[in-house]
Amino acid sequence: MPLSTKNGIDSGQTTSTGSRIRVLVVDDSAFVRRAIIRMFEESTEIQVIDVASDGEMAIDLVKKLRPDVVTLDVQMPVLDGLQALERIMKECPVPVIMLSSLTGKGGDKTLKALDLGAVDFIDKSSAGGSMDISALVRELTVKIKIAARIDLKKLKTVETAGYVAKAVPLTARSTDTEIVMIGTSTGGPPALQAILTKIPANYPCPILVVQHMSVGFTGPLAERLDRLCLLRVKEAQDGDRLEAGTVYIAPAGKHLKVSQRSGKLFACLDSYPTDVLHKPSVDVLLTSVAAAIGKKSLAFVLTGMGRDGASGAQDIKRVGGRVVVESEETAIVFGMPKAVMESVKVDRSAPLYRIADLMLEMI
Repeated sequence: MPLSTKNGIDSGQTTSTGSRIRVLVVDDSAFVRRAIIRMFEESTEIQVIDVASDGEMAIDLVKKLRPDVVTLDVQMPVLDGLQALERIMKECPVPVIMLSSLTGKGGDKTLKALDLGAVDFIDKSSAGGSMDISALVRELTVKIKIAARIDLKKLKTVETAGYVAKAVPLTARSTDTEIVMIGTSTGGPPALQAILTKIPANYPCPILVVQHMSVGFTGPLAERLDRLCLLRVKEAQDGDRLEAGTVYIAPAGKHLKVSQRSGKLFACLDSYPTDVLHKPSVDVLLTSVAAAIGKKSLAFVLTGMGRDGASGAQDIKRVGGRVVVESEETAIVFGMPKAVMESVKVDRSAPLYRIADLMLEMI
């Protein structure tokens, strides 16, 4: 049933101006539902139009109210978040942000949700042992605004493109490239899966990945990709010797950098700089690689909000390296690729389904 005035908000579907983002909150915790309602009570941009406590109720309300964005808990009774998400995306597609407290082994469920079409997720436990909603206000607000602007057709680009990248055998080591880097944020996990599953095991370079993600989820992301890919995929550890045919995922909460010793390349993890928006940072990785190997660097910047990667791309180009961005055609959020294109003259701009081919061709 629509929200009543006893919940403290108007039960109408839109404001008088119709300008606010209409959000349906789905969570089996009454505390979480009330907290999110309070969070946006005074907002002039976001309006909670109703709440649901299980997946079946959520599906009914999505069909009835047609919200702009749904926040959906991963673990719920009757019909859990993954089952509800799958039906929502098939029966009445809408941008969905998953709310999860599942990290470690359970984090794979959250990543599965992204495969099923969820736009993004928020770690409900990120504020500590007991969830402190106030610590997540900014993150949820930003992600709701991003989700409301997403073209849902792009969420199915990989699945429906009908294009298979050519994972051709490689018999010789690269002479032009020593390290390949990938930087991404919103929409990144499915994009990484679409690309890396098309790359052969004997790829002649290490691949370093920065994916903006909450602490506790980059490990499960690496494990998931390792199961799906011919390449070896691991969460990077400080001191790892960088080897061809291996993908190194930067751990959340640490910057991934590269050093060269005795002609060999190694991964370095640290917390500096501290005055950056993201940790790990695409800029920090690109700048580090530019300094370590110069022109033998190849960077790909994919879907994501913001400007992370733009200044690092300048450093890569300054030393003669190459930069490729995902085109607006498929980028779930075109912020990061656009910022790079405004910062440097990119070597290529291509849709997601062409990136794997370029990773093979350009080395």
